Amino acid sequence: MRVDILSKEYPPEIYGGAGVHVAELVRALRARGDVDTRVHAFGAPRDEAGTSSYADLDELAGANPALRTLGVDLAMADACAGTDLVHSHTWYANMAGHLAALLHEVPHVISAHSLEPMRPWKAEQLGGGYAISSWVERTAYEAAARIIAVSAAMREDVLRSYPAVDPVRVEVVHNGIDTDLWSPSLAPDVVRGHGVDPDRPSVVFVGRITRQKGLPLFLRAVAELPPDVQIVLCAGAPDTPEILAEVTALVEGLQTTRDGVVWIPDMLPRAEVVALLSAATAFACPSIYEPLGIVNLEAMACETAVVATETGGIPEVVVDGETGALVPIEQATDGTGTPLDPQRYVADFAAALTEVVTDPERAAEMGRAGRRRAIEAFSWQRIAARTLEVYADAAR
Repeated sequence: MRVDILSKEYPPEIYGGAGVHVAELVRALRARGDVDTRVHAFGAPRDEAGTSSYADLDELAGANPALRTLGVDLAMADACAGTDLVHSHTWYANMAGHLAALLHEVPHVISAHSLEPMRPWKAEQLGGGYAISSWVERTAYEAAARIIAVSAAMREDVLRSYPAVDPVRVEVVHNGIDTDLWSPSLAPDVVRGHGVDPDRPSVVFVGRITRQKGLPLFLRAVAELPPDVQIVLCAGAPDTPEILAEVTALVEGLQTTRDGVVWIPDMLPRAEVVALLSAATAFACPSIYEPLGIVNLEAMACETAVVATETGGIPEVVVDGETGALVPIEQATDGTGTPLDPQRYVADFAAALTEVVTDPERAAEMGRAGRRRAIEAFSWQRIAARTLEVYADAAR
């Protein structure tokens, strides 16, 4: 069986959880040896067998990003000739999958990592292109042979956002984690090299600077933490200049009132992220929209306690009181996920973080429990096997 996987992100060009998912899924499928797994990805040429790359069309240089995306999708769809099934990831590649399915008369499977109706703030980033991305996603989802939701919460979001989709066609296959690549690794010199004291308590945030990740809310909560707690922000790729300016002002404000506030805007090598997570007392995930949250699995695999928002698929990963703490939130139902009472959410997040970081023995116990859970429930081998079952169903 030949399967063509279509994605905007693929190593070395990864900036979010969907890219991590695609890379790990491809690796697990290829390791099985019973599937001819080919990759079609946006970006510069890659030196990897079975992988093709697609740059933006010169004719669309300067066009709205959504139109440039569709230009790449056309080339990708054409290149899928001879496949038995196409599997697309995120709206960027959904139209390539949809057109390939029509053109080559093969099933199209979609992995739902996020949904355009749940991210209306993207209109700030894409302008009129958001209407195009929303149309692309709806068209592809309603026609897909199967949709893989990365959590039960995401499955509910898919069916609520796209009521024309038959529930029978939407299956849950969680994201996974490679617990060999992500495992505790004490490297104090690496940690110090980033301006962090490994002998002091610290809270680490890893994520893009986007509304869904809740970084401004987290930074307001940080102001309530004990003064000896360091804050490490591995945060880059801002969606808009406006949110970058907001985050910059909050970070600079914190740096005037406390020490140990470290902002690393660059994407770090995995080994350095592992070192920071392994040295941390807690990992913070203040997302207001998170279909599952691979970052939580990465932290858990490094034996770091996780404090996260009780929203989306996060409660399917983080076990409250066992592998970390879940912070309740009441959210707007207009698709933004905005907290109805931001001050209460910020206070609750600060209280949960404080409880974890002021009890290092309990935090360490939560971290160990988190790694056990990551190993037992979220291996990529299990997820690859489940994905193949979905392929078989789609091909019937």
